[in-house]
Amino acid sequence: MPDLVETHLENRVIVQPDDANTHQTAHGGNVVRWMDEVGAMASMRFAGGACVTAHVDRVDFQRPIDVGDVALIEAYVYEAGETSIRVRLQAFREDPRAGDRQKTTESYFVYVAVDEEGQPVSVPDLTVGSDRGERLRTAALADEK
Repeated sequence: MPDLVETHLENRVIVQPDDANTHQTAHGGNVVRWMDEVGAMASMRFAGGACVTAHVDRVDFQRPIDVGDVALIEAYVYEAGETSIRVRLQAFREDPRAGDRQKTTESYFVYVAVDEEGQPVSVPDLTVGSDRGERLRTAALADEK
């Protein structure tokens, strides 16, 4: 059975002018796309196969990510159903030189594991085998509400 910590992924993107809106900050649609991509990777790692986006909870934009900054996207599976996978997603603005980061965006996505025909398939049970995994899961459940 996959462990929560094994699903924890991070990806970084340098925000370029083509990623920006008229305020020279990352366009919200790009941030959501980056989150969806990393969330899908976390869910596929958990399920061991293809997954598709089924639901996006609210997306809370707390601060912008400027052109030239790094968008750091963090995702992990914190709960699973029969075919569904709940993923916590957070985006951070990271200074590429100093590494300082601030949370910019948060959401919760639901993915569904599918077979080659696009039909839902069962997923394994999620295990939480470490203190770190328990802290991540507890944080996701508390902040989801």
